[in-house]
Amino acid sequence: MASKFSSVGLRFDPAARFLYADLLPALAAAMLPWSTTGFAILLVLWLLALIPLIPTLEARAFLRLLSQAFCLLPVAIFLIAVVGTLWADVPWQERLYGIKPVAKLLAIPFLFYHFQRSRRGTWVFFAFLVSCTLLMVLSWIVLFAPELKLTATANAGVPVKNYIDQSQEFALCMAALAPCLVALYKQRRYAAAAACAALALGFFANMMFVVSARAALIYIPVLLFVFALKYLDSRQSALLFASVIVTAIMVWFTSPYVRKRIADISTEYQSYKQNIPLSTGQRLEYWQKSLRFFADAPALGNGTGTTKTLFERDAFGKTGLAAEITKNPHNQILNVAVQWGTIGIIALSAMWLSHLLLFRGDGFANWIGLLVVVQNLLSSLFNSHLFDFHEGWMYVLGVGIAGGMSLRLKQQGEDIRLKSLSSRPSV
Repeated sequence: MASKFSSVGLRFDPAARFLYADLLPALAAAMLPWSTTGFAILLVLWLLALIPLIPTLEARAFLRLLSQAFCLLPVAIFLIAVVGTLWADVPWQERLYGIKPVAKLLAIPFLFYHFQRSRRGTWVFFAFLVSCTLLMVLSWIVLFAPELKLTATANAGVPVKNYIDQSQEFALCMAALAPCLVALYKQRRYAAAAACAALALGFFANMMFVVSARAALIYIPVLLFVFALKYLDSRQSALLFASVIVTAIMVWFTSPYVRKRIADISTEYQSYKQNIPLSTGQRLEYWQKSLRFFADAPALGNGTGTTKTLFERDAFGKTGLAAEITKNPHNQILNVAVQWGTIGIIALSAMWLSHLLLFRGDGFANWIGLLVVVQNLLSSLFNSHLFDFHEGWMYVLGVGIAGGMSLRLKQQGEDIRLKSLSSRPSV
């Protein structure tokens, strides 16, 4: 009976409520690589868990946080999308549907605020790493035993979802482990450093020999460059880049998969010139048309949710690539430009820049936040990853939680500095 009452007391204890609000984002992050539905359910439960914490919200502090560019700009992009419905020449159902991909950005200020007060932000990133590790192990297994796939996927070595989502996860985890490896080695914890290196190598090998998005071959070297810039001196950076070159040569000669993926670019481009719709040609066609649509309404764009209709109208009576219809131009800037013109491009660029500047400092939280922003920015050159469900939520969770942790550390540093100044004897 006593345990029953203690559990009831725990349920209504404010500290316990705060714990639930920390645990659910960690569970959601662990679920993200596996199930969109499961992630959405846990996300809703997290929002419900925040309701009892509303009385503890400091309105003035939250509004002050919301006025900062890194919180205000995601909200501004959402408001632009809402206002953009007013001049969209499509049915209202399509206009409202166009708001949906942007709505996730509204979670960023709340994640900032909550994890600025919480000490458990690392739970979320650890849960995501463990989940991706299990997915990586399963990826190797289903490569040789495809009947063990959890869902029917188009590619070998992809147990769930698709290879683009999987590459985004594995590349992020691999790069995130790099500073941990360096720190463990400097601390002479060689066994832990070896385990960390093996895990990072497992993610890398999976992308090189099992399945990978071609965009990953572009943003992985950039992530390694950012790592060298932040954590290595000139000699160590030279050794890293020499190792990268040697590794790239080895991969080229030992991985038929990588050679085929790169060779396919030339093949697909030739198909594009012959008006045959394949991946590379489709992107080129989408980009050219999107630039025309942007040129037709350069200031405010064509309105929210108009992309698919514009492609449908342009494809009428045409064949081959010219008849391709999409609601996603496969480029984040063009996706924004078609719908909201120059004002949308400015807002998106300003948001990315504000988040990059936020994570300039040292420490784990700043490293994770910087990785998430850089990866999203680069991968969005070839996809609309901020508006895609999976990659978009990776950005929202990564930036929101790492940002809250970073702000907490900055505040603690400022408090220590002020305390030190106040404790000095007066002259």
